[in-house]
Amino acid sequence: MYVSRSETHQQNKKRRSRRFRRLAAINLVMLAIILILGAVFWSTIFPNKQAGANTETAEHNDSPVDQEPNDGSAHTDDAVGSTDSSTGEPTPDGNTSPNESSAEETASSGNPVPDASSDTDSDPVTEGHKGGTAANPAADGGGPNGTVSEQGTIRLAFVGDLLLGASVETTMRKQGLDYPFSGALDYLTSPDLTAGNLENPITTRGIPAENKQYVFKGSPDLLRPLKEAGFDMVSLANNHTLDQGAEGLLDTIAHLNEAGIANAGGGNDDTEAFAPVVLEKNGIKVAYLSVSRVVPEGSWKADKNHPGVAEAYDSRRAVAAIAKAQEEADLVVIMVHWGVERADKPVEHQTTLARQFIDAGADLVIGSHPHVMQGFEQYKGKWIAYSLGNFIFNVTTTPRTKETGVLDAVCTQGGECDLTFHPMVSEQSRPAPVEPEKAKELTDYLTSISKAFGVKVDQDGSITAQ
Repeated sequence: MYVSRSETHQQNKKRRSRRFRRLAAINLVMLAIILILGAVFWSTIFPNKQAGANTETAEHNDSPVDQEPNDGSAHTDDAVGSTDSSTGEPTPDGNTSPNESSAEETASSGNPVPDASSDTDSDPVTEGHKGGTAANPAADGGGPNGTVSEQGTIRLAFVGDLLLGASVETTMRKQGLDYPFSGALDYLTSPDLTAGNLENPITTRGIPAENKQYVFKGSPDLLRPLKEAGFDMVSLANNHTLDQGAEGLLDTIAHLNEAGIANAGGGNDDTEAFAPVVLEKNGIKVAYLSVSRVVPEGSWKADKNHPGVAEAYDSRRAVAAIAKAQEEADLVVIMVHWGVERADKPVEHQTTLARQFIDAGADLVIGSHPHVMQGFEQYKGKWIAYSLGNFIFNVTTTPRTKETGVLDAVCTQGGECDLTFHPMVSEQSRPAPVEPEKAKELTDYLTSISKAFGVKVDQDGSITAQ
């Protein structure tokens, strides 16, 4: 059969077209196979990369004091250069008994600032991470006891009493405003959230409290180094917050808010004083509450009609606040001012309140006021630190008021916490880590005063229930 050149050309064109389509199909199949193999290889070599990419991140940012009410005993402070006197501590009904004294010299007044008051809101507050690498054993955020995994946890740090006034302010003016924090800086900045008890009002005005041996006051510019040292939150429910009256308390709240430091335990009324502050990190919300079982007189207690601090002589209000805070946060921390000064073990009202607070839903109970370290207890799987002693405070003649440290709690979202204590000694109001021999002495001492609760503090600082 004769085939014209035109037909031959068309047939060749069709054959080339079919070959091209076959080659294209083969190439597409090979490309798909290569992509599948590449995805399998990538997921095998980098299994956690996607999980890490999805992790939520955020910028982080006085004396011998109180006995039990009505016990009829009185104490005198051992602050260097102090003189003996006493003031009254309220009993649960708001009356006073002469068995409380505070802690150091009276600070001088400054220039007045504009009238300032602030609302301590109970809505959640998101704080950022402080960043930095810590040169301490728990810097990686892992649980010291091996029971809390690193993923899905938050690392909380706590210290005892902080005084930004009196002789401490004198030292800061002389040595530099960051001087008191410089020895422990890594331990304060590396945790996700750091908290302590602020033992003085921050104000340049106010009327000094009467019938108190020691009346404190600190300038607003001293809050900047506190924030830069890593502090995210301070408790205000204590026996010095109203040393400059309600005016001083409200100034303190306003200045703390301006400095970006959350606070709890004081307010314009009892609703504000008992409200938690909620901070969030690593997707975990932590509610901090603050109450005091040491109040110089009944008028210091916050009420619906006047400013003051949240009190714990009657525990029912604190218990209700803890239960409510559980609805707003994953973890509930209550910071309590209580106990007897210079006593190395808790008294009955401390153990009773601590257990009531845990029964109500608290995950951690952190104590202050005795100015010396006290023991640890684990109750129903939750930890109690009865007192962390002084952290930054005036110098006294009692050696144990210089023994201090930073307590780390690595906690899960479900409320399980591992504790590690980093022992320190404060010299001239500057706490810093100690040599291994001294560190062992301090951890052995903490074990000796905690053994009644079946708790041991190992040489590496890990705290375990036996």
